Amino acid sequence: MAGLLKKRQREGGEIPTASMADIAFLLLIFFLVTTTIDVDTGIGMVLPPKLEEDIDPPPIKERNVLKILVNETGLVLVEDQPSSIRLIRDEVKKHVLNEGVDPRYAEAASKALISIKTARETPYDSYVGVLDEVWMAYFEMWDSEARKLGFLDYAAYVNSVSSQDAENQIREKIKAAISIAEPDKQ
Repeated sequence: MAGLLKKRQREGGEIPTASMADIAFLLLIFFLVTTTIDVDTGIGMVLPPKLEEDIDPPPIKERNVLKILVNETGLVLVEDQPSSIRLIRDEVKKHVLNEGVDPRYAEAASKALISIKTARETPYDSYVGVLDEVWMAYFEMWDSEARKLGFLDYAAYVNSVSSQDAENQIREKIKAAISIAEPDKQ
């Protein structure tokens, strides 16, 4: 009887894998087609129209220009005085909103110009930090003007203006005039 009850070796079960490569390939194609890749677009700036060669640029009084220089080491100079990036926002607001009171700052908001000069070797984070502070100064000034007009903030004012197809009077009153250039050669 011992010979009759031989134990049979069972073969292990197999999973057919012939089509697995096809499925993996189809999944790979699906993910390649549906994946979006973010592309760095840089800093969005609207450039003014190019002046014709026979036209000189408009004259600007020295007092209406706030000069900000960021050198090769990332040192920030505001009107040739060392400063920090954190102080630029307040300096820009003082300059633009001066209304002719202090002779060191602009005569009027409509005439104020912020000049940012950088060298080619300027650290990118210093340049972006300075530019951000200048723009934040303008956004704070626009927000303050919108609140004076009875809006919750500048965004609410913009929504109201765009829904009525009206002109943005706040941006006409306080224009963001920013000049970006390399330092003068000496």
